[in-house]
Amino acid sequence: MQRPPARADSAQPHSATLIGSVQRAMRLLECVAGHEHGAPAKQLARETGLALPTAYHLLRTLVHEGYLHRDKGLFFLGEAAERLSSSGAQQKRRSAVVDTLARWRDSIGVPVYYAMYRDGEIEVRCVSDAPGTPAVEEWADFRETGHAHAIGRCLLSQLDEDARRDHLDRYPVQALTPYTVRDSHALLRRLERTRRMEPVVERQEYALGTVCAAIPITVGATAATMAISLPLHQADRLLPAVRELQGEVGRHLGSLAIAISI
Repeated sequence: MQRPPARADSAQPHSATLIGSVQRAMRLLECVAGHEHGAPAKQLARETGLALPTAYHLLRTLVHEGYLHRDKGLFFLGEAAERLSSSGAQQKRRSAVVDTLARWRDSIGVPVYYAMYRDGEIEVRCVSDAPGTPAVEEWADFRETGHAHAIGRCLLSQLDEDARRDHLDRYPVQALTPYTVRDSHALLRRLERTRRMEPVVERQEYALGTVCAAIPITVGATAATMAISLPLHQADRLLPAVRELQGEVGRHLGSLAIAISI
């Protein structure tokens, strides 16, 4: 007699077993996380409602994979679990920044940028724009053209003289438009004249038809900035808009101080 074809759900019991194992392992991880000073297998089995042999098997597997480590009979979170926790916290901080920039974008009516200077490089970490308020197109690498845009100049103005010269040695001044600063000496003079906490304004130096402004932000020892941009025909809005952004940052910097270190 010919055997009937296997049913499409014939793999379900195996899948259910796998899912159950994952669920039990997650319960163990959560339980271990609740014991700062570690816990023995018997206690973990009791608190999670698992049979002791099952708990032992899962605990050994989690130790082998680095999610737990065992010391003197006690189980603690391992490096793999801590990396997951760190990644989750970092993602949460980034989401906080993204949400805040989007709120300011909508309330002020301009694209908003967040950038920082780290390890000798200009890093634009977040840009919040919308169809009606588009961001500046990065037609020339922002990292290499810090002399020409408000973000870069605001960051460079927060560095000491040696760090500025080091940056310009690696990324020499180049003319991007007819309005771009002409040489490093002129740029350094501008940076020296920049008053602390004053917005840095750039008009068509990075891209024709665009004006930008950036404000400095102190995040520990890290140079950071928030910036906005507008089309040239709205240039009269630039200073009022960046002042409004500066006020918003001032009111919320305490709650964002950790988040913006992403």
